[in-house]
Amino acid sequence: MDSAEIKALLRALPSVEQVLQSPAATPWLALMPRDRVVSLVRGVISELRQKLVSGERPPGDVDKIVSDLVSGKVEQVTEPSLRSVINASGVILHTNLGRAPLGAAAARAVAGVATRYCNLEFDLARGCRGRRDDHCGPLLEALLGAPALVVNNNAAAIFLVVHELARDGEVLVSRGELVEIGDGFRIQEILEASQARVREVGSTNRTHLQDYSAAIGRRTRLVLRVHPSNFRQVGFTGRPRLPELVELAHRAEIPMVEDLGSGCLSDGPWPGIEGEPPVTRSLAAGVDLVTCSGDKLLGGPQAGIITGREDLVQRIRRNPLFRALRVDKLTLAALGATLRAYARGREDQVPALRMARATVSRLTRRCERLAGQLADRGVLYAQVEQGESLLGGGSTPMQRIPSVLVTVSGTRRAVSAIERRLRSGTPPVIARIERDRLLLDLRTVSDDQEGALAAAVARAVDAV
Repeated sequence: MDSAEIKALLRALPSVEQVLQSPAATPWLALMPRDRVVSLVRGVISELRQKLVSGERPPGDVDKIVSDLVSGKVEQVTEPSLRSVINASGVILHTNLGRAPLGAAAARAVAGVATRYCNLEFDLARGCRGRRDDHCGPLLEALLGAPALVVNNNAAAIFLVVHELARDGEVLVSRGELVEIGDGFRIQEILEASQARVREVGSTNRTHLQDYSAAIGRRTRLVLRVHPSNFRQVGFTGRPRLPELVELAHRAEIPMVEDLGSGCLSDGPWPGIEGEPPVTRSLAAGVDLVTCSGDKLLGGPQAGIITGREDLVQRIRRNPLFRALRVDKLTLAALGATLRAYARGREDQVPALRMARATVSRLTRRCERLAGQLADRGVLYAQVEQGESLLGGGSTPMQRIPSVLVTVSGTRRAVSAIERRLRSGTPPVIARIERDRLLLDLRTVSDDQEGALAAAVARAVDAV
């Protein structure tokens, strides 16, 4: 743009008062105090003025641009960005969708302490200060047979363990286990942030017991084993059996630590988690400390659990960073309710595990019902087909669970448009696309969401 055009556009910018007196401002002023709306309008006009001065051409009428931008900012501060979605993807522990949904008892427990005072750190029997450890610690010890601590996630758990036990020395870990976890964070970086030196042993695909033995020296503080819960190597691979590694570490008088990640508490033949080692098995093998997550296979809230030898657990609890990484009352309430379901033998009350165990026959009935509802709403290309679900969430990679799906067929462009409309609708629906078909997996959709899902799909199809 030339200078004359820029000057003309700058003159065309509305004043703050003009914007406030426009019809568009009525809902803004109903939602927010006038001074805050004024601040937003000034900010938008200032940003737009800077763009015009730099020569950026506006994509339309400046009055409408200002109105749209202010509306977006008002919505940003008055509407929650964290929203409930319908997960029709079939990925049970979907990291981007909050992993494990809480059970009804856990949700009630959270609500019970969220809006009222509670005995978070108050001993009701003695009438004096208590410890927040006491709300989940005894439950975990009863289930695992070892003392346990709770911190805010599993990365924090392994960080705290290494910081306490090895911050002035070396941690031995197989090169093939130095994996990347969520959002680009890597195990090696977490270990190094704990002020320990990481000493890699073995090769990427094979590590032998002798590799660990040769690496043990006077600065070795612990041996770490990382369970491959979010990746899988195939082919010419190998690593020592856990009992062998435990024996080697103990012979050298070095703690053996295992990061199990997924937090499996069940030793039963659950679909999709065959071969996933439960925490109790590692403890029985002699591992000194085990860390795991609360929001993966355990099926509770985001949390990290540290369990094992009492003397080491107590050392870690006394570390000043334990206070920085501790959990709040809401997490303790949700985790406690989830653990009580295990203690009562009611794993079916844990939604993630219930979803994993849903039978093909039950899913078939639900999918046929949904397909019928879609047909009644005019969706003509919905069919029931065999398919697969995923456990997800950094657990049991490559293991799939036989499932039944409702598919909606169409052109690639139409199916992509339907998926976008579902994702941006109310409520948002998250689905999968494969081979120009929209896939709806009811394994991860609760019964009471079926009606809303059918209505959302019908609206999205009608709009295409």
